[in-house]
Amino acid sequence: MATLRDIKRRINSVKSTAKITRAMKMVSAAKLRRAQERMFALRPYADKIGEVLSSLSQPVEQDVHPLLMPRPRKTVEVLILTSDKGLCGAFNSNVIKAGVNLINRLKSEGFEVSISTIGRKARDYFKRRGVEIREVWTGLSGKITYSSAQEVARNLMEHYMNETFDEVHLVYNEFKTVVAQKVVELKLLPIAPVEHETDKEMKDFLFEPSEEEVFNRLLPKSIEILVYRAMLESQASEEAARMTAMENATTNAEDMIDRLTLEYNKARQASITKELMDIVGGAEALKE
Repeated sequence: MATLRDIKRRINSVKSTAKITRAMKMVSAAKLRRAQERMFALRPYADKIGEVLSSLSQPVEQDVHPLLMPRPRKTVEVLILTSDKGLCGAFNSNVIKAGVNLINRLKSEGFEVSISTIGRKARDYFKRRGVEIREVWTGLSGKITYSSAQEVARNLMEHYMNETFDEVHLVYNEFKTVVAQKVVELKLLPIAPVEHETDKEMKDFLFEPSEEEVFNRLLPKSIEILVYRAMLESQASEEAARMTAMENATTNAEDMIDRLTLEYNKARQASITKELMDIVGGAEALKE
């Protein structure tokens, strides 16, 4: 049976843990606000550039740019986006599970699959299992910039145009609410025109200075924006998941403190009762 000293030591230990988790929750809440501001500011721009490209690419030939041109699939690249740090609940495990399912599905269909990762958690997962990783980007959690997204996007576009792989899929967590994140599988390359009901009628556009120049500027930019948006969505989701996890940990710690305090009081009461019984017994013995 635990002594009063042992129980007191456990109570102090859990109180220290609760202080840490409470502080981490506050830090994550502050980071989440900043991440949300950047993410919400980018969403309209990303949606609009997607609409523009969808409209422009309808009436043009797909061979106007390599990023528009589909080819027979042999090798498919899967880019999995996780965090560098843990303590964020099921944030990383969910996206890794979705990425592994996609990889297995592509392999079962007969495609060769190459893997790239953003974040230490995905890198460590595949490294522990002896899986070869084509490219790794780490150290970006909380430090996402447009230049870092450009580096990732340009690497993917370069290898796609060099036919290292024939298709690119991006797996990441999309921010929905503070308590809900959705794992998204996005086909990044080749860029496919989106058909809408309003696109059934042929649209005529005048391209200045030329069709090739317009797509040379817009298509790489759109890939960079998609990667940047995914990274910002993932960052906001990570901070939301960590804030929720730390809130739950703090609540559990407080519940444990209550249980241990009750146990301590019961043990202390039992100890006092035993001492009183010894005193009473000794007094009765002296009377005899």
